[in-house]
Amino acid sequence: MSPQDRLKGEHQSAQLEGTPVNHQPAPRREPTLAWEDFPIDSVREFGATPVTREAIVEFATRFDPQYFHVDDEAARSSLFGGLCASGWHTCAMTMRMICDGYLLDSASLGAPGVENVRWQQPVFPGDVLSVRTRVLDARLSASRPGVGLLRTGWEVLNQRGEIVMTMQGWGMMRTRDGLGAAAPSAAPG
Repeated sequence: MSPQDRLKGEHQSAQLEGTPVNHQPAPRREPTLAWEDFPIDSVREFGATPVTREAIVEFATRFDPQYFHVDDEAARSSLFGGLCASGWHTCAMTMRMICDGYLLDSASLGAPGVENVRWQQPVFPGDVLSVRTRVLDARLSASRPGVGLLRTGWEVLNQRGEIVMTMQGWGMMRTRDGLGAAAPSAAPG
């Protein structure tokens, strides 16, 4: 039986060990951060997510089973020189760090998406990832009172301070005045 087949059977429903620091679902919290707490050029640094071989193989087996993510021996002959995390796994670990770093404490209303995702360097077993975020633009919604829009840039770094991934995107967040209002419709504004 191949390592991929064995992992499919053993870990099909298992959580990804070593991926997020906290494996528990986050309960909804009262926001302590609103749109006004994210001025243009503000920077936040957070996270310390260890990357394990087991987490890399588990994620890749389920979602991105290319040989350099699931097979140590074959990965040595790849362009990466060894087993490395899927870029999508790096995105998922980043999202968890963003949630734990500030998003779950904010009045976030979601986002229409991310753009310019760039995987700058491979992520290997033993790496420890962190995030640096910078607010690039901020404006109030023209169509939804009490809602602000934030354009954010994220850099994901390894333990040596090397940038392994970057991305940007817009997010929607309640203003302090809008915290008591009902949720607006889902269409971006």
